[in-house]
Parts: sequence; structure tokens; C-alpha cells
Amino acid sequence: MTPETRRAIEADCARLIHHYANLTDAHDWEAIVALYTEDGLMTRPTAPDAPIVGREALMEAFTARPPRISRHVCANVVVDVTSETEATAFSVILLFMGAQAEDGGLPVKGEGAPLVGTYQDKFRKTAEGWRFAERRGALSFRP
Repeated sequence: MTPETRRAIEADCARLIHHYANLTDAHDWEAIVALYTEDGLMTRPTAPDAPIVGREALMEAFTARPPRISRHVCANVVVDVTSETEATAFSVILLFMGAQAEDGGLPVKGEGAPLVGTYQDKFRKTAEGWRFAERRGALSFRP
């Protein structure tokens, strides 16, 4: 594999991580589910022992979430390319949550510190492009 190919895969996979965070904050569940392989697996940082597998189950899990205002911030993203069709990544995530302001202005930040967690990702190249094969979240600090 050429250095250029490796860098392109790293960039594509890092973009998926950041795109996922933005789509989550926009509540665009269909677009998020499309970022997974058909048999994709996810565990939430708050429920690392409860895997959700497959696009249909992922859609059900996302749409069952209560509405909230959130902002996810991704950092320390490191992608490791294992082949031209597979890669892994580690990233740190901060989750800020809030509520709609009564005056319609900026949302009101929720009480307490943001949640701090990590993601361990596995990516697979598909006919649709790079997708999450696994997205395993964990908390770094107690809420």
C-alpha cells in the first residue's frame, strides 16, 4: 500500500468519526445508520455491555432516544490502517447536553460536567464506501 493510499484511508475514516458526531447532534438518524455496514455493531458509552447489531436495530435504538440538545466534540482521533479494506480507530469524545431555552435563544447547558468517553472503531470498505463495522463506546469518568 502506498503512503498516499494509507493517508486517504486515514482521512476517510477520521471524517466518518466527525461526520457521525455532527449527524448525531442534528438527530439525522437515517444518515447515521447509513454510516454502518449492514451488520454493523454499536455500543453506547453509557451502555458498553449492550451491543446493538444491524441497521434495523440501530434505527430503532436511535429513534427511541428521548429528544435532547447535544453537542459532541471528538478529539485525539488516531486511525490505524490494517489493509486496503479495513481500519481501526481510537477517539475521545466530550458530550455536552442541554435544554431548549424558554426565550427561544441559545439552549441552556445541562448541569454537571460534560460526559467524557472513548470510541474504539472498526471500519470496513464497502460498495458504499468506508463504513463503521463496529463502534464501541465507553465512559472515561463516572457521570
